[in-house]
Amino acid sequence: MPVFKMLDIDLTTGRSHVTDVSDRFDRDLGGTAVATALLLVTPADLDPYAPEAPIIFATGPFSAVYPVATKTVALFRSPLTGNLGESHAGGRLAMAMYGAGFHVIRVSGASPFPCYVTIEEDQVVIHRAHSLWGSSALAAERILRDHEPSSYKRSIVRIGPAGERRSPIAAATVDSARHFGRLGLGGVMGSKNLKALVISGGRYWPIVETGKYNAFYKKIYDAVVKSPAMKKYHDLGTSMNVMPLSRINGLPTRNFAQGFFEGAEEISGETFATRHLTQHLACGHCQTGCIHMATLRERFHPEHHQFKTFKISYDHELIYALGSNLSISSAEEVLRLLLLIEKQGWDAISIGVTLAWAIDAFQAGHLSPAHTDGLVLNFGDAATCEKVLQRIARGHNEFYRDLERGVAFCSQKYGGKECAIAFGGNEAPGYMTGLYAYLGYATGVRHSHLDSAGYAIDQKALTEPKPDEVLTADLYQEAVWRTTLTSLVLCLFARNIYTADVVLEGLDALGITGWDDARLLAAARRAHARKLQYKERCGFRFDDLALPGKLARVVSGAGQVDPARFARQVAAYRDLARADAPAAAPEGPTPPAAGPR
Repeated sequence: MPVFKMLDIDLTTGRSHVTDVSDRFDRDLGGTAVATALLLVTPADLDPYAPEAPIIFATGPFSAVYPVATKTVALFRSPLTGNLGESHAGGRLAMAMYGAGFHVIRVSGASPFPCYVTIEEDQVVIHRAHSLWGSSALAAERILRDHEPSSYKRSIVRIGPAGERRSPIAAATVDSARHFGRLGLGGVMGSKNLKALVISGGRYWPIVETGKYNAFYKKIYDAVVKSPAMKKYHDLGTSMNVMPLSRINGLPTRNFAQGFFEGAEEISGETFATRHLTQHLACGHCQTGCIHMATLRERFHPEHHQFKTFKISYDHELIYALGSNLSISSAEEVLRLLLLIEKQGWDAISIGVTLAWAIDAFQAGHLSPAHTDGLVLNFGDAATCEKVLQRIARGHNEFYRDLERGVAFCSQKYGGKECAIAFGGNEAPGYMTGLYAYLGYATGVRHSHLDSAGYAIDQKALTEPKPDEVLTADLYQEAVWRTTLTSLVLCLFARNIYTADVVLEGLDALGITGWDDARLLAAARRAHARKLQYKERCGFRFDDLALPGKLARVVSGAGQVDPARFARQVAAYRDLARADAPAAAPEGPTPPAAGPR
């Protein structure tokens, strides 16, 4: 049985210590389930930016030992929603944590000065980062990679200026092109004066039954590289969704005014691949290579023919948020906006949806040139969108400073709530397929399409109609099962490869015994219930969830959505979750530390 360890770092005191958390992994499997249990013991009334509010990075028993087990989960209290903050990122982070000897890293406190932290196995050092403060997320990575040499593969998690400003829609960027994008982790890191974490090491857990392990590894490897299961993610990636969604009226366009975008072909995955794709990248220990990098050439100065070439990652969510939803049909203009967003370190979905709201609100008269200091906001005007982003970065005036607080805050302050496309306070993902997509965003613990894949239920129900109570139950059961996958911690692209039987076989090959179907389900139910428990402790209420007014009028991929029907299914989901939640003893304190280091 592997030994699972947690590294605690207190930025206030500068001290760190290690705790054996094998008992937690034995009980809860790992990843998001263990991190939720640790988050649940923190006081409910902590401000997200309080020094005591922790950031918990966690991996699982499959991390860095099996293909496509590449993600790291971060849990924190979200400054955007006020409740559960959960974000997942790929890159090399899971492998670096594994190499350093830790499955969990918990960061608390606040440094009295701007800092970054290096973790190389037993060595934890807090460095001053005054010279890094204010640098872009892209520049910070380059500087740290040169300044902090290591014999091992490093992972660098850092924030840009948006995080330093404590923006609740600030991301944390991981390595070259991955992100803890959603729910404001960047702002929480900024509140701790933490610019970056640099993690590396060469440790590993020995495999006891090598024959069993090798046979299982080959089985998964073959499923990833020799079957069609993952091929689409390598070839075009999720950007392949742009054209099909537009054809079925499911691609958000002009702030969700319609689901068909007349310029979809110009920003499709096919167009990006033909004109701009320069490189495929893969996360550590993944054979898929789903990360698509485009090139953008920018002049140093308009009067000189000298250029700098940038590599920018793209996928469906980014193309939707900065393309169709802003009515921008130029791939180059989308990339130019993404470059600004990468440098500042915003969540691209949140800032894109907030920009779309601002244009909508301006056109409806909720905003005026007095707010925008003379800018006229129109859909399709990429040049003005770029100016808006630049003014937000400079803190040009109160309105522009407010824009990086997200669409829920801005619509409450300036009006235009019915065209604020957010669920539970989180800006919506890029699928407007119908009721169950919206229901998934609303009821999901992260308010994300990845919580329960309601968009897939919408599309399947068109050909295989079922009663709402059955479809809502399917949505709930998928949300629970995905908690198993994010406890392992797997990339959800591999969700159809890692079935329950495969998961059990993989655990056994690692010498992790005693698991069966019933125990997997019980652990998933317990973890899902804990997430809802934490959210409700922080003030979340199912009864507060409402369909944004605009979405009741537009035609989605499955037709118009009735707000009353939406409310009934929210209530039905709530009742399923409450009835299914296992009776569990309150979480006790974290096991005692091994002592200061």
